[in-house]
Amino acid sequence: MKFSESWLREWVDPAIDTEALIAQITMAGLEVDAFEVIAGKFSAVVVGEILSVQPHPNADKLTVCQVAGNSEDPVQVVCGAPNARPGIKVPFALVGAQLPGGMTIRKAKLRDVESHGMLCARDELGIGDNSAGLWELPADAPTGSDLRDYLNLDDVSIEVDLTPNRGDCLSIRGLAREVGVLNRLAVTGPVCEPIAPQISDTLPIHLGAGTKCPRYCGRVIRDIDISRPTPLWLVEKLRRSGVRSIDPVVDITNYVLLELGQPMHAFDLASLKTGIVVRDARAGETLTLLDDSSVELLEGTLLIADGETPVAMAGIMGGAATAVSDSTRDIFLESAFFHPLAIVGQGRKYGIHTDSSHRFERGVDPAMAVAAMERATHLILAIVGGQPGPVVCEQLTEQLPASVEIQFGLTRLKQQLALDIAAEQVEDILQRLGLECHAQDEGSWRVMIPSWRFDLEIEADLVEEIARIYGYNNLPLTTPVAPMAIATRNESLVPLSDIRACLVNRDYHEAVTYSFVDPSIQKQITPDAQAIPLANPISADLAEMRTSLWPGLIAALIRNQNRQHQRIRLFETGLRFLPGISVEAELIQERMVAGLVSGNRLPDGWSHSHEKVDFYDIKNDVEALVSLTGEPSAFDFQAASFPALHPGQCARIFRRGIETGVIGKLHPGIQRNLEIEQPVYLFELRLSVLETAAIPAFRDISRSPEVKIDIAVIIDKNIAVEKLLQAIRLAAGSYLIDLKVFDVYQGKGIENDRKSIGLNLTFQHHSRTLTESEIIQTVTATVTRLQEELGAELRGEFK
Repeated sequence: MKFSESWLREWVDPAIDTEALIAQITMAGLEVDAFEVIAGKFSAVVVGEILSVQPHPNADKLTVCQVAGNSEDPVQVVCGAPNARPGIKVPFALVGAQLPGGMTIRKAKLRDVESHGMLCARDELGIGDNSAGLWELPADAPTGSDLRDYLNLDDVSIEVDLTPNRGDCLSIRGLAREVGVLNRLAVTGPVCEPIAPQISDTLPIHLGAGTKCPRYCGRVIRDIDISRPTPLWLVEKLRRSGVRSIDPVVDITNYVLLELGQPMHAFDLASLKTGIVVRDARAGETLTLLDDSSVELLEGTLLIADGETPVAMAGIMGGAATAVSDSTRDIFLESAFFHPLAIVGQGRKYGIHTDSSHRFERGVDPAMAVAAMERATHLILAIVGGQPGPVVCEQLTEQLPASVEIQFGLTRLKQQLALDIAAEQVEDILQRLGLECHAQDEGSWRVMIPSWRFDLEIEADLVEEIARIYGYNNLPLTTPVAPMAIATRNESLVPLSDIRACLVNRDYHEAVTYSFVDPSIQKQITPDAQAIPLANPISADLAEMRTSLWPGLIAALIRNQNRQHQRIRLFETGLRFLPGISVEAELIQERMVAGLVSGNRLPDGWSHSHEKVDFYDIKNDVEALVSLTGEPSAFDFQAASFPALHPGQCARIFRRGIETGVIGKLHPGIQRNLEIEQPVYLFELRLSVLETAAIPAFRDISRSPEVKIDIAVIIDKNIAVEKLLQAIRLAAGSYLIDLKVFDVYQGKGIENDRKSIGLNLTFQHHSRTLTESEIIQTVTATVTRLQEELGAELRGEFK
């Protein structure tokens, strides 16, 4: 929010300078993002009055003006502004004046005519960027008075960057409360007594949106004169707050928004036919907004309707058909409370963000509607006149936000802040914040929260308030002391940190992506999964909850590829979101770990080859992960199909029959659709299965020698090697301690439909040396079983 320092000081005026004020509110949690002086540096500029205007004898575009404002007689000034005319008051730079940019005004001759000074436009004084003509001042501006003093131009515009929970400070009133508390000063805002109605005209109001709009106030004001100009003081306050002047009525509603934090809207009463209805939009309805854009309304958007006809998007923007115009004579003022959840995200669906929606999204004081109505009425009557009707306020009392009560005590305060503070001081701070304290036991209170502090809900919030007002810099520096019991580590679980470390050690980089993804990518990756759409997506390409971690990783790969990174190895741990299988379980959130690799197997280097990664590289990484469980042999890779993966390079992973994950090469069609330059290999595993480990058990190191036997068997080429290994493990018995494949051969000497598998078997007894006959007997029994079960035949002799 942007505001004028002088405006704030009208409400509360601490005896500190601008720099100290900025530091003070920043340390109170209202961070100042920027500040700037509202006028350039100039001197000897006064309010001048043009008494007469004559054409310049030697120039068509210049005029010769007689100007009053100097302490002496009127002086002659040559002027080139198109709006120079008798009777207007304008800024008048006297001879010797210093203007922004270092310009000094001197007595001069312009086309042989003497000029004793300069009449100024806004931009020439560093006040805005309007250079269309002279800056016309109000007719009652005192001629000859110093312009800086008259307009209070020694002012600073301050912009604060508020956190979303401090919507109460999106107004001069809210900021003044904070400054008053910090400086122990009373806040003196304008007092507006209720204005008695002069006419009985009203407009019926119907609330049909429940909790979305539990309070709506309206007032009819007739016979206004909208041709009257907005007073300069109001225009300047708006300008210094970053708001441009439009017309008196709109300027007043904007002024009340900035002053009190209550968004308001004015309708042209003549364009309203039946009455105000607050309801949700229906499918197919359209509305043309104040910016002349036409939108097709989405179901659920909160509307203000004139009977059945939409006339405004509630809390966001009014409609063009009911807007106040130059011909408006009668208006209907709106001041309402819209629940934040009814407004949040609605504007973004239509690409709209306004000062009103910004405030309603963060929360507006539900008790402010009537006071803002009276303040706006007072200003309207003072500026454009009119006859006000009664304030009509419809509300759903049971739907209004309930008052909040918090139990608060010194014990919690000391625990959180390590601060010994007197109960009287705590109570004083809370009361200065506008909180109502009811003492209970010694050092504890029942605290009632005012309607404007909707961010205070629990005891910790009050602790934070005490810390803010007491001063973060004043808190003691204390080393936290707490009992630190060493937690036992469950050896049957694999820590997530170990899983991450394993992948990092294998040259992966951890990625953190959004839990919501691009629907177009997700549909290609998991076409059979029912994705959960977001009610209020940040953007169209982040509109669904992810059903897999792959879409986010693939999007990250594409971004890296577009930045000339060719060797990419990424992993992520996080949740995937699937629809529940019952009414009780509406959403399943499953913890997963996923990864992808693409590009060269090794980093660029003079001693490294440029071989590309393949299926077995990523399979080796997954095998390293499953080995963390202590029982890698319990995991089984089975050839399968998956929509996003290559039909011939895809496997599902099981652990004792429980599906654990999937691994494979990205389908070439998807790779082509996403314009990915080189093959991508991916895996995704369920952490709930991967984190379960076999409990380690002690075992003596055998002193007996190992016996290694190499055999080669010929089997059908369609038989998976894993099936062969399982058969060997079952047949070889407990003496077999290691089994490896060292060769796969198809070619000369082997039938076309068969393949040769070279195997290394390692045998060892725990307490003695195995005999040759035991080894031969075991290997022979193993080969026999392979012949019977798999149709295998021994190739050559084992050795």
